[in-house]
Amino acid sequence: MSKTLPNMLDSTIAKIREMVDVNSVIGDPITTPDGVTIIPVSKVSVGFGGGGSDYVSKNVNKQENPFGGGAGGGVKVTPIAFLIVKDGNVRMLPVAAPANTTADRVVDMVPDILDKFGAFLDSRTEKKGE
Repeated sequence: MSKTLPNMLDSTIAKIREMVDVNSVIGDPITTPDGVTIIPVSKVSVGFGGGGSDYVSKNVNKQENPFGGGAGGGVKVTPIAFLIVKDGNVRMLPVAAPANTTADRVVDMVPDILDKFGAFLDSRTEKKGE
């Protein structure tokens, strides 16, 4: 086997590494004037492949075992959520298709209900303390 195929695959992997880094998954934080920090979160899908073959040349003037092949790759970045940081609290805001079923809607509502319940308990505790 020729050394050209592993070189092609190494080159393809190196190019993919150039395209994808940690900032592709967790983006740069964005700070708003009122002190809220928004951090984008994405899903990265990577694929690559290659192949080739050495073949025997019938022409003596050319190299003894010519090589033919190719390699390629691709990257897909899909936004999935935003992390919202405000006053020391972190909240995840998903970027997803709306819930299709009632069960999905209930699951989507759980974090909001827990936040409201926690705020209600905090207000009750403050009133008892007064």
